[in-house]
Amino acid sequence: MKELLKQMKKHLENGEELVLVTVLASSGSTPRGAGAHMLVGQEGRIAGTIGGGAVEHRAEQVARKVLEEKTSLAQDFVLNKNDVQSLGMICGGDVSVFFSYIPPGDKDTLSTIEQAESSFSANEDLWMLCDLKREGRMSLYAPSLGLTDKDLPREIIPQLRRRPQRIQENHRDLYTEQIASAGRVYIFGCGHVGQELEPVLSHLGFRCTVLDDRPEFANRELFPTAEEVRCIDFHHISDSVKIQKEDYVCVMTRGHAFDTIVQAQVIPCRPCYLGVIGSRTKTAKVRQTLMEEYGFSEEDLNLVTAPIGLPIQSETPAEIAISIAAQMIQVRADLQTRNPMSAA
Repeated sequence: MKELLKQMKKHLENGEELVLVTVLASSGSTPRGAGAHMLVGQEGRIAGTIGGGAVEHRAEQVARKVLEEKTSLAQDFVLNKNDVQSLGMICGGDVSVFFSYIPPGDKDTLSTIEQAESSFSANEDLWMLCDLKREGRMSLYAPSLGLTDKDLPREIIPQLRRRPQRIQENHRDLYTEQIASAGRVYIFGCGHVGQELEPVLSHLGFRCTVLDDRPEFANRELFPTAEEVRCIDFHHISDSVKIQKEDYVCVMTRGHAFDTIVQAQVIPCRPCYLGVIGSRTKTAKVRQTLMEEYGFSEEDLNLVTAPIGLPIQSETPAEIAISIAAQMIQVRADLQTRNPMSAA
């Protein structure tokens, strides 16, 4: 969503009109679910996707109609067995889509995008709200911002959830979606696996900070897509970073000793994910050291995922990175399901 908003801002400032296409809900085996977005201009799709194939093609056609008529609309794509065959699709199901018309240089939308950009930098939870009864008017909620649409009541805030949803009540029709999370990924160790892992995670929407105690490895040239690259002292990581419960931690330093030192400092922070690279033999030895020399309990050490990653028989650094990324996607999805937001 961050990149899509960036593209939206660029084209609006260039005097172009746009349509933001959003999947509100889906059922069956449709390619993309609620929260999929596509940005369309006069020349066609600019950014994002709602799954490709015939549905996306039809959505682009509807978006062109919206650009012609300059008014927002909702449309359902109902794909029964015959529809799927006639459209040449593999997937079937129903998709509810909203087409939000955005006029050239729209000041309200540009202001919302700028506020979102500031919130992205603040490392906080951020929700986008679209008022479907008001042309899909965009607004935001974040702890530092509050509700940017002052016409919305604060009673909406406790209803916001980690997953996209549609709230239809009290004569309102709102689509809400969390577009940023306070959680960061801290990758301790900038070796071969770290170099493969960070770009994959960044591409998946994780905000990555990579750390090493070797300047030649903690190098921006090796990690152009990371949010931060830091050279730190592994013995005193709290001097450089503050790990919180929303964060993910991947430990893959150059040796068992440093892995142990980092884990000993991270475990008390209780991050939502703590994965440590290594064989089962190595991780068992490190676990024993953490209990005997640092006094951690079995309960403490059960927070650690070791060996890190899903067991897909990965061997190369790139394969290991994919196994770790897949596991973190799984953790993130589980958190989104289990943790509704609390009221601000």
